[in-house]
Amino acid sequence: MTSATLPTADTHVRLLAGYAGNGRPAYEVLPARTLDGDLFELAGSPGLVLGCAAGDVLRISDDGEFEVTRQGPWLCVQAAPEAGTFTAEALTALHEAVEGLGGLVESPATLRFAVITIERSTDPAALESALDAWADRTGQVAWWFGNGEVAQ
Repeated sequence: MTSATLPTADTHVRLLAGYAGNGRPAYEVLPARTLDGDLFELAGSPGLVLGCAAGDVLRISDDGEFEVTRQGPWLCVQAAPEAGTFTAEALTALHEAVEGLGGLVESPATLRFAVITIERSTDPAALESALDAWADRTGQVAWWFGNGEVAQ
């Protein structure tokens, strides 16, 4: 990571990620720092939830819905294989693709997805170029901005 520092977590929050085929809600649990009442600062970027990143301050309701009340200094980039899981080699290649840009890559043990936390100040063209090159080399993977598009 580069100059900004991720917040230190003192709790975990449950965010609504969407709904399963049977209509039941699906949640993602993320580390966070308690601020006040229903306000929390995310200490990690989500791999499933869209609309937020580490460092964002969220107002979270009991059902897991949230509102970003203050955007933090980080972008969240999510990636997933088109089928199955990432290989260890694909994940290593992703680490190598973004390490020069100061990105932090994380993935669950199942390797079903990966999330990159990277500073908003990162050159968008360099980031997109690095991720596109990784996706082309790896094959059959997709990546997207988990907390909004980046203006070029």
